Amino acid sequence: RMTFSGERAPARHPHVATAVEAGVLSVACAGAITTLLDRVACRADRALLAQAERTLVEQAAGLSLSELQVVLRRAEAWLDPDGLEPKLENLRDARFLRIWEDQHGMINLDGRLDPATGAPIKAAIDALVTAQIRALRGRNHPGGGAAGHGDGGWSWGGEDATGVDGSGSGDGVEQRTIVQLQADALAVIAKHVLRCEQTVLPLASTTVVVRIPLEALTTGTGVATIDGITQPVDAGTARRMAADAEIIPLVLGSKSEILDYGRSRRLFSKAQRIALVERDGGCANCAAPPGMCEVHHLTWWSAGGATDLDDGILLCTSCHHMVHTEGWDIRIDHTGVWFIPPAHIDPTRTPRPGGRRRHDYQPAA
Repeated sequence: RMTFSGERAPARHPHVATAVEAGVLSVACAGAITTLLDRVACRADRALLAQAERTLVEQAAGLSLSELQVVLRRAEAWLDPDGLEPKLENLRDARFLRIWEDQHGMINLDGRLDPATGAPIKAAIDALVTAQIRALRGRNHPGGGAAGHGDGGWSWGGEDATGVDGSGSGDGVEQRTIVQLQADALAVIAKHVLRCEQTVLPLASTTVVVRIPLEALTTGTGVATIDGITQPVDAGTARRMAADAEIIPLVLGSKSEILDYGRSRRLFSKAQRIALVERDGGCANCAAPPGMCEVHHLTWWSAGGATDLDDGILLCTSCHHMVHTEGWDIRIDHTGVWFIPPAHIDPTRTPRPGGRRRHDYQPAA
């Protein structure tokens, strides 16, 4: 910036400017951070703004722009909690869904849903798609932490076990695209509601979980989050959702739920998965929604690994495959989850943060 006298003025956001000049922060990420800071500047505490700038610059290292945007949404809710409720009201007012048949005979859907309305729809479709993909890969184990159901033999199809409408190849090879699978999943849900002929859907591990601090729940002020949705919600929205959906307390196990089963169980329980989502937020590496993740044993079960929280981590299928095939190590300690790259990627094998430490806004204590 330049003053009217032609002198160089101090940078409005010095931490961002220093990081850009040092080449550790891209211009695009810098722009996203400064846009947020400027947007909330008139409502946020000045000391918190300075702290947020420093924290966001540190967290942005190693994140793509899309990953950083998730962190920024959480940061905005923390910096300007009073602005969250009107934002959610605007999102809810803007929701819509249109369904019509076009001249080609295709049924068209066009819509936008606010987080509270869209969360159960997204969770159900994600679970069905993930279950179908894993079933065809032979990974949908009975009673497991994946989206599959305990009968181990569930499929979408009637006569054709590879698809709702016979669109599978019939030889166990899935030929549908992800968007086609999502369309078919919506049809499965609708048919289930209308006819209830299929009484078991693979949604046993699919719960819409709203995470809200006890203080926010009791006072009605504060910020909450919905698993699988990156947009935070205000406490009022979370309390309204609690009327129709189970609210999971932040401190899990408060009602004597058993979270650790030791080596007597190979597969992680639903309560353990919920606790892992609290820690990891979804895929601990790429932040994929919880419904698209499976639990990975840090020490393989076949090698003596225990089915305990300290030995489990949520990973999507792609990142799970990456860890197994590329030689990544994972460390979990009191500071969180850390991914240690193989030497051919980083000769120093410097640990990289994972889980909520990587993808959530983490204000300094």
